[in-house]
Amino acid sequence: MADRSQSESALVLFSERLTNSAAFGVLFREGMDLVEETAAYLDGDGRTEAKALERSVSLTYATESMRLTTRLMQLASWLLLHRAVKEGEMTLTQANREKTKVKLTAADPGAEDMIAKLPQQLQDLIARSMSLQTRVRRLDTTIHTPPAERAPIGNPLVPQLNRLKAAFEQ
Repeated sequence: MADRSQSESALVLFSERLTNSAAFGVLFREGMDLVEETAAYLDGDGRTEAKALERSVSLTYATESMRLTTRLMQLASWLLLHRAVKEGEMTLTQANREKTKVKLTAADPGAEDMIAKLPQQLQDLIARSMSLQTRVRRLDTTIHTPPAERAPIGNPLVPQLNRLKAAFEQ
């Protein structure tokens, strides 16, 4: 019983260390930069480009820009929660409770044939946000999978190595 408690404690420490890693810092900065870049585009060049689109594509533009904004806001919320863990403002357990309000599956893009009709810069922002979402979801699974759901493996280092590999794969 004590061994399991120590094992779970070690897993929590490992998960908290992931939020302190350089990779998390890079992911956080990339996410926040993407939010800022998207906002600037949608308020600037994107607004001009949208006015020049034909009616059917204009509707797709409006829909996809809303999906993009929603996706990025959810990702930013997740990133900010985990930065709070990194800075000691909350525990990983508290972040785990709060993250239930964050939807990492929110607002997947529409049909590819319609996306292809959108301005290139918006297409690029959508693609980058989907890549970021994939990486955040992978890290979320690595950090927050309860110990009971982890398959028992003979070598106690294998699960930790697998989580490291999953966290840093791109």
